[in-house]
Amino acid sequence: MRKSLLIVLLIAILTVVVTFNRSPESVTGSKVTLLVHESFILSESLITDFESESGIDLEIVAAGDAGSVLAGAILAAGEPTADVIFGVDNTLLAKALDAYIYEPYRSASMESVIADVANTYGDLVTPIDFGDVCINFDKDMANPPTTLDDLRNPIFRGQTVVTDPAASSPGLAFMLATIAKYGDNSKFEGNWLSYWRDLKANGVKVVNSWSDAYFVEFTKGGGDGKYPIVLSYASSPAAEWVYANEPKPKSVGTTSMMDGCFRQIEYAGILRGTDNRAGAEKVIDWLLSKEVQEDIPFNMFVYPVSSEAEIDPKFVEFAPFASNPITLDVEYIAENLDTWLAEWDSVMRN
Repeated sequence: MRKSLLIVLLIAILTVVVTFNRSPESVTGSKVTLLVHESFILSESLITDFESESGIDLEIVAAGDAGSVLAGAILAAGEPTADVIFGVDNTLLAKALDAYIYEPYRSASMESVIADVANTYGDLVTPIDFGDVCINFDKDMANPPTTLDDLRNPIFRGQTVVTDPAASSPGLAFMLATIAKYGDNSKFEGNWLSYWRDLKANGVKVVNSWSDAYFVEFTKGGGDGKYPIVLSYASSPAAEWVYANEPKPKSVGTTSMMDGCFRQIEYAGILRGTDNRAGAEKVIDWLLSKEVQEDIPFNMFVYPVSSEAEIDPKFVEFAPFASNPITLDVEYIAENLDTWLAEWDSVMRN
């Protein structure tokens, strides 16, 4: 994997040299296709203003979840059907780098990106937002869990619903959080697998999608759910407030458990082989602009990466990010992910 990343970086350097030595394209009247996951949402007025000011016809194409978007981009590597891709996060990034789907670009706006998420992997990707995958719980619980260890305590038997890591982005992040917290000794009896055995014995329910977990199984999801503990995001309580009827409530019925949260960082990148390099650069710059960064929290319910973005106090109140989030090196994830998923499957499906 390290050798592959070295090759990627060498390609990045050569591509930058070529880019700097060619005449810039005119973007007036040009079309840029932005490939995104299904949760990408920005205010229509921002998109209209960008098109008007830049002369770019921005086509936004949603292609399922982040894994599906990346799979399509890998299949089309070098001859892309889009110009820019958004939504590959740090759990999937090494796979994208290994497939050489990106052309390097460093936006001038990177100067404003907070240090914690500023790694651009040789300028191949641009961080756009970040969020924390956390356990959420119903505030009506008399004695809610406070740590990941609590979830295997018999007093919480049959009360937790999570998502399949092979089918769900938050599910994958949660699995990685348990690996980072409890350890992986590269054998089937690794500590993290013991944790999952305990969860299984304690009646954890596993579903395929976040929407099924939250809106169907969770007690506060609006349906007839019976599980007061759910895998979601630290920002989910803020969404509950945003979508509440007027007058807005002073509090909401859910909150996040701050122990064991996994930090997800979402990136944008120019797809290698784009026919509109100059337009693609404009789109990356736009995604890092103050206007877009400030629009992100209450549309996609994640945090902006720009230190210049002002965040609505209500978002901060209901969606505090984890003070000590869990992360794993992208190379380490890529080298072990297939094995981890197979081991998880062996424990949870047998």
